[in-house]
Amino acid sequence: MGNPILQFGTSRFLQAHADLFISEALDAGRALGHVTVVQTTSNPESLARIEALRARQAYEVRIQGIRHETVIDATAHCRAIDEALNANADWPVVTERFARDARVVISNTGDSGYACLADDTADLLADGARAPRGFAAKLAVLLHARFRAGAEPLTLLPCELVSSNGDTLRDIVAGIARAWGCDPAFMRYVEHGCIWVNSLVDRIVSEPIRPVGAYAEPYALWAIQRRAGMVLPCEHEAIVVTDDLQRYERLKLLLLNLGHTWLAERWQVDGRDADENVLHAMRDPVLRASLESLWRDEVLPVLDALGQGEQARAYLQDVRERFENPFLDHRLADISRNHEQKKRRRFKPAVDMARELGLQIGQPRLSQALAQCA
Repeated sequence: MGNPILQFGTSRFLQAHADLFISEALDAGRALGHVTVVQTTSNPESLARIEALRARQAYEVRIQGIRHETVIDATAHCRAIDEALNANADWPVVTERFARDARVVISNTGDSGYACLADDTADLLADGARAPRGFAAKLAVLLHARFRAGAEPLTLLPCELVSSNGDTLRDIVAGIARAWGCDPAFMRYVEHGCIWVNSLVDRIVSEPIRPVGAYAEPYALWAIQRRAGMVLPCEHEAIVVTDDLQRYERLKLLLLNLGHTWLAERWQVDGRDADENVLHAMRDPVLRASLESLWRDEVLPVLDALGQGEQARAYLQDVRERFENPFLDHRLADISRNHEQKKRRRFKPAVDMARELGLQIGQPRLSQALAQCA
């Protein structure tokens, strides 16, 4: 039997997140099994990672930062991956692994991973030698092969930073299959047989170790929405199964993401130093006070009204430690990319929720920042 976990994407994030969790769980006898990883793009760095994994099947993750007031600088050795494939070169093998062995599929395919490409057509269903270009089309073809082989439906756990990522990916794959004229039985298999799980990933993975490996912060979370019948790759202290994924999404958006974007806003408006990073900002008394008062006066009252005040304050302690990571050069110039879009995504929900909840808190700084959006 092959590996029960099939992973699409070789990103340094997955190396230091899901793969590391699985490796640590394997050591404790709490994992489903090892991972077969599939390179989905023609990126030269991804190819180098695949070759390195084939050569050594283990890599280092350097964990650096502050956790519970303790400075951590440690090295973990990840041994979860014991097979590495290239979708373009090894498509028949990928198809066999998917159709015969996989029980769980993990993915993190980047910003363009869910794109539908015009040259991915229904002809690919009969062409067992050629991989589709798009990830969603790859899944449509692979699920069709699994369905025809009579294999039971499986669990799919996307990790892309897309809201309702499991539901979204299911609808895209089903849309492709429908456009290709697939039969109703297969459509039921895709939409109602397979278990598409929404999840939220949260860990800063700052730099790669080439050709394979990564630097990551100590904090890590994989919040997974509970779905009946789902199979998880492992049990791990960083994995939380929840009936209310939105609570975790809301904390990350309104405290961590909003905090980063507020620091970037001050960096832009005040014309601060070009090389300033998050740590510098947290050590500046004026800027730190600005951020703390924003959280206290304009965000936490919203979370209090939603019944998340205690959880929010505990999470905020983690956020402060993450922002004060002495190993991480998280430059505000980088955070400020696509700044107007980020302000709308991260500031506007706090203002909208306050209004919907009938809170009389003003939120002058968030409102002013939003008013300056083009």
